[in-house]
Amino acid sequence: MHSESDDQLLSSPLYRGLVDELLRMRRRRNHVGDGAILEASAFAILWLFDDGRARTLRELADELCLEQSTVNRQVNAAIKHGYLERFEVAGQVSRLHRPTDAGRSAFEHDGARRARRLEAVFADLAPGTPEGLLRELKAYNDAYDRVAD
Repeated sequence: MHSESDDQLLSSPLYRGLVDELLRMRRRRNHVGDGAILEASAFAILWLFDDGRARTLRELADELCLEQSTVNRQVNAAIKHGYLERFEVAGQVSRLHRPTDAGRSAFEHDGARRARRLEAVFADLAPGTPEGLLRELKAYNDAYDRVAD
């Protein structure tokens, strides 16, 4: 149910500013930049495998919060480029996925590029700190999860 207080909240400069900044962050998540090897979707998928655990398509879709058909298309593209492989496990219906050596190498390359870019951003972040930003983002995401559940 929509109320007048909802309109006031949405039109407040604070909440409009927060939404603007969150949308700016969202637009940047797909920015790859010159010299990158991986598309943004391949990097996101390979990021999940950084823990060393193989995953099913369903697990990838759940962790990425995307439709399975979307993830299937992204995984197939990564397989075509040689970044992922699909394999069977005896006694298990769903096939698993894991990075190839080429996928790990591309992930390390692009991950280092992204880390250097973050380092440059944090050097320009004043008066904030990367630790402060991490603490606030974690607190925000934790609170969001509590409210959403």
